[in-house]
Amino acid sequence: MAKTLKLSDKQQEYLAEVLHSVLGDLSYEIANTDVSTFKDQLKEKQVQLKLIADLVND
Repeated sequence: MAKTLKLSDKQQEYLAEVLHSVLGDLSYEIANTDVSTFKDQLKEKQVQLKLIADLVND
C-alpha cells in the first residue's frame, strides 16, 4: 500500500532526524547480532529506511 505524505518543513526535518538516529542504532544492532537470519532482517530494514531517508532529504 503506497501513501503520499505532505509534511511541513519542520516535520520533514524531524523525520530526517529520527531516521538518522534509528539508522545509527540499527547499524550498531547489526554489528552486534550473531544470528544470521535476524541480521538479514535488520539489514533489509536498514536498506528500506535508507531509501526513505533519501526521499525525505530530497
